[in-house]
Amino acid sequence: MLFSSSQKGLSWPVAFMMMFSMVGLVSAETEKGDQPMAVSDGAQVAIEYTLTLGDEKVLDTNVGSDPLVYTHGQHQIIPGLEKALEGMTKGEQKTVTVAPEEAYGPVNPDAYYEIEKEKIPEGSLKVGAIIEGTDGTGRQLRARVAEIKDDTVILDFNHPLAGKTLHFDVKILDVQPGTPQQP
Repeated sequence: MLFSSSQKGLSWPVAFMMMFSMVGLVSAETEKGDQPMAVSDGAQVAIEYTLTLGDEKVLDTNVGSDPLVYTHGQHQIIPGLEKALEGMTKGEQKTVTVAPEEAYGPVNPDAYYEIEKEKIPEGSLKVGAIIEGTDGTGRQLRARVAEIKDDTVILDFNHPLAGKTLHFDVKILDVQPGTPQQP
């Protein structure tokens, strides 16, 4: 017996009812604890995904390889996908459509720059080529050759998926409590 009626000054029926009530509370807590953890701020989430642009051509996937693990609410994935995963639990699957405004943004017309043709490596003088370099502060830059003119080249510094509606097939593989943030 967990406690005797003489220890607490309780009659046997009251003590029995309290003990029975405590067992009921433990059962309710166990059942509640068995519920899968939902994706919420701070949770460590592991997902499997396939990304398309709606034309069924796969742009990216991690199916069959390591899951993508991120901390929910820390802006480690695009905002539209993060919002769509909120509240999901381990094993759930969903198809998510993310508009450009909730992904990589619209195409920015100010992200096009014209430079002299001779500044471009010869092997990269074709539309669609990717040019990498650094700016004056040492920041890594990446641009796509958008157009080639007689003496200049137009570089597009937009993200390659800017202006695109993204389609994700996502499966939640795991949700774990996050670790406390250091001050």
